[in-house]
Amino acid sequence: MLEVLLCSLITILPDYLYRRFAQGKRLGREITFFSVWYELRYGITACFILTISLITVVFFYHPSSTAVTVQFRTIPILPDASGRVEEVFVTFSDEVQAGDPLFRLDTSRQEAAVETQRRVIAEADAAMTVAAADIAAADGNVSQARAALQNAQDQLQTRQQLAASGSNAVAAREIETLEQNAAAAEGALAAAEAARTAAQERLNTLLPAQKATAQAALEQAEIEIEKSTIRAGVNGRVEQFTLRPGDYVSPILRSAGLLIPTEAGRQSVQAGFGQIAAPVIKVGMIGEIACDTAPWQVIPVTVAEKQDYIATGQFGGGERLVDVGTVARDGTVTVYFEPLYQGGFASIVPGSQCIANLYSNHHDEIEDPNTSTTKAIALHAVDALGLVHALLMRMQVAMMPFRTLVFSGGH
Repeated sequence: MLEVLLCSLITILPDYLYRRFAQGKRLGREITFFSVWYELRYGITACFILTISLITVVFFYHPSSTAVTVQFRTIPILPDASGRVEEVFVTFSDEVQAGDPLFRLDTSRQEAAVETQRRVIAEADAAMTVAAADIAAADGNVSQARAALQNAQDQLQTRQQLAASGSNAVAAREIETLEQNAAAAEGALAAAEAARTAAQERLNTLLPAQKATAQAALEQAEIEIEKSTIRAGVNGRVEQFTLRPGDYVSPILRSAGLLIPTEAGRQSVQAGFGQIAAPVIKVGMIGEIACDTAPWQVIPVTVAEKQDYIATGQFGGGERLVDVGTVARDGTVTVYFEPLYQGGFASIVPGSQCIANLYSNHHDEIEDPNTSTTKAIALHAVDALGLVHALLMRMQVAMMPFRTLVFSGGH
């Protein structure tokens, strides 16, 4: 309507003034309700063409969107493992700080595992004490076997010397027996030394490894006990937190609630613009948004990021071939807004639905010496038409409370 009024001022109005004062035609006589089209056909046609052109230029170079949302992220409150709730530390909607405990699961099984591993460690310590005693016993056995070997070797050497001197007091059978006794003593010594080595290795290697394994299992069980207390990862507020002692929670089947970070929805605003606006929207463009949660307020913003892909073109690998013709609706170009001034989004409630306008700026191109005068004038006119869109937005903002509360039944 505003475009029609503006265009009629330079089309229909001059046509009427010409008919009235130059041709002498009077309103209500020659110019009647039924003869308006014929009498003002040139002005009406020019107004229609100019209005369509104006709307096209305004909405192309200064795009607008009603698909604007102050999106915010939520964090599901999930335990690392399934379990039954033992204790709850927060209520339905509490403010929490990072690291604050939220609830604790039953840890009977983990505590039993901790006690088991502690007993295993104590058993390993006792086994090391026994192993030290075994080493002492093995040392005694080695000394005993060495002495028996020395005795057998001495007797064998004496009998061999007597036999070598030609004495008949030593029989050949006795020498063979002594040789066998010496060999047996050597074997006994080797066995005793091997037993001592085994006891030493058990004390120095096997039992410490078993103790280290038990200590690692103990640490794991203690970590499981610590992980049974679910804590807040960030500062925020818990919502839909109706957990009570005795409830069963699972990381797959059931979450305990949601954690909404404090900064959620305070950093940027997301908007979806029509695909035809993609070549016009640039990072750094100035715009404005208005939200239902901040009535009669227009917030200046700037384009912080423009998504370089459109969601409706995505597909996932599968066993079915994707048919491009099945895309039901045109996707939008996603744009991220940041406030032009610090704290600009403070009055907007996260999750609000908003409207947005963007305004083109061809100042650099106009100031370029290579730009022709005609093009510079045209670009000036395009930039100036952003005022029309700004006026339209302010009319919408002024009517927003009445449209919401009165004409739509208060919803």
